Amino acid sequence: MGLTGFGVFFLFFGMILFFDKALLAIGNILFVVGLAFVIGLERTFRFFFQKHKMKATSFFLGGVFVVLIGWPIIGVVLEFYGFFLLFRGFFPVVIGFIRRIPVLGSLLNLPFVIIRSTRLHALE
Repeated sequence: MGLTGFGVFFLFFGMILFFDKALLAIGNILFVVGLAFVIGLERTFRFFFQKHKMKATSFFLGGVFVVLIGWPIIGVVLEFYGFFLLFRGFFPVVIGFIRRIPVLGSLLNLPFVIIRSTRLHALE
């Protein structure tokens, strides 16, 4: 968990410091290695290389590669798009969890916030 957390920290810090190539590269490596240590090498490989996730994986890992060769802004854009495609199935779970947190949950339930959970989509 620590490697993944440090990876996210370095990615965030690298973007704050005007897309610093070194920090973004370190963040990418730490995030991917941390993810592999958290869920295991085999499960990480199976997660990234599922047939229906190949487009998302290619964008994410392509973005990591583009950052490593020295084009940080283009690489981060590719990574974010790939990250969104890879983890979009987890977003409703995260939103449902955040809705149960006392202060954040009341903010997400305000009328002008249009974030719905999967259960609401199933009922419509």
